[in-house]
Amino acid sequence: MNDNRIRTIIVDDEEAAIDNLCFELKRHERIKVEGVARRGVSGIKLIEKERPDLVFLDVELPDMLGMDVAAQLHKSVDWRMQIIFYTAYDKYLIDALRSFAFDFLLKPVNPKELDIVIDRVLLDMSRETTGYLSPLFSALKSGSSEKSFMVMTPTGDLRVLRISDIGYFRYISSRKIWEAVLSNGNVIPLRRNTSADNLCAYDSSFVQVHQSFIINLSYLVMVQGNRCVMYPPFDGVAEIQVSKKYRKELMDKFYQL
Repeated sequence: MNDNRIRTIIVDDEEAAIDNLCFELKRHERIKVEGVARRGVSGIKLIEKERPDLVFLDVELPDMLGMDVAAQLHKSVDWRMQIIFYTAYDKYLIDALRSFAFDFLLKPVNPKELDIVIDRVLLDMSRETTGYLSPLFSALKSGSSEKSFMVMTPTGDLRVLRISDIGYFRYISSRKIWEAVLSNGNVIPLRRNTSADNLCAYDSSFVQVHQSFIINLSYLVMVQGNRCVMYPPFDGVAEIQVSKKYRKELMDKFYQL
């Protein structure tokens, strides 16, 4: 038995997809599947417990998006780990997402494409590097305003957004959903189970200021009374209020900028 096998976790809720992936991975002697989780929350716990080298992560899970899982993991992952997203969404979306240097596979997993990805993982793992994180984690930890992440709308559409695209999120209580308000004037509704914690986990620039508002600190000019005054193109926005519950955290982070 090879002692330097790559310890692998699969996070997916589709039994057929899990079985197919496990079957294909058996062809690779260096890969050892240590466990499977079927929800995002349990996947995070399993990854933090097992500290794997490699994670196959479904884009859409019953309780959260795969990107939400990755965003929450980046706070605790301090070891060398690669993430491979895989999904049943069409190839054109996947090709677009690959331009952000993520690793993706389509469902059902094609053996030849899997071989290519595994070869890439093996090459990265063979490098004499300490503290290595995958391109996804490098992007999450970067301070660049051009960082990107993925959201899902209530109709199931996936959208890739940059941090700098978003001025703030607002909660629409009548629909029980969050919306992202963009710098180009567009508003994107987010799927129903998106939480404030999910949104704030994407980047430290996103700070909750009210039960119904999360702002991008990069656009904040000042707090005037209980109102956030924003830079253009959000300078005309008067709806963003700061509640007492969140005021101290907001001011502490604002003065650290």
